[in-house]
Amino acid sequence: MLYYEDIEIGVVQSFGEYPVTREEVIEFATKYDPQPFHLDDEAAAKTHFGKLSASGWHTGSMAMRMIVDNFKKHEQAGLGSPGIDNLRWIKPVFPGDILRCESEIISKRRSESRPEMGITIGRLTVFNQDDEPVMTMESTGLIAVRGD
Repeated sequence: MLYYEDIEIGVVQSFGEYPVTREEVIEFATKYDPQPFHLDDEAAAKTHFGKLSASGWHTGSMAMRMIVDNFKKHEQAGLGSPGIDNLRWIKPVFPGDILRCESEIISKRRSESRPEMGITIGRLTVFNQDDEPVMTMESTGLIAVRGD
C-alpha cells in the first residue's frame, strides 16, 4: 500500500493502454456531448477535425479509467480528489487511436486542517499511439498519511 510518505516529487509513471473505438465515441457523444463531429462521419468531415473525433470529455473519461486501473495494480491509500486544473485538449482523439498515460508528481504537502491527510499535485499527459500528447491536466490528490 502506497501512502503519503512514499510519494516522491519528480517520479514519472507510465501506464495504460486504451483502444478508442468508433462505437464508444458515438455512444459517449450521444449521451454526453452530442455535437455533430462526435456523432456523424459526414458532419465531422466538414470540420477542422476532418473525421469523427472523440469528445474531450470522453478523452478525460478514458484517462480516468486508465488511472483507476493503475491504482488497482499499485494500491494506494487514496482519498479522492478535490479537482483538476489546467485541463487542455491538445490534439483530437480518433477511433483507432490507442491512448496511454504518463503522470508526474510535481508537489506534495501535509494538510494543515487534516494532518492525517496528504495533498499531492500531479501532471498527467495522455498520449496517442504516435507518442503525441492529446490531453494534459494537473490533478490534486488526497492520500492518507501512514502515521507516526
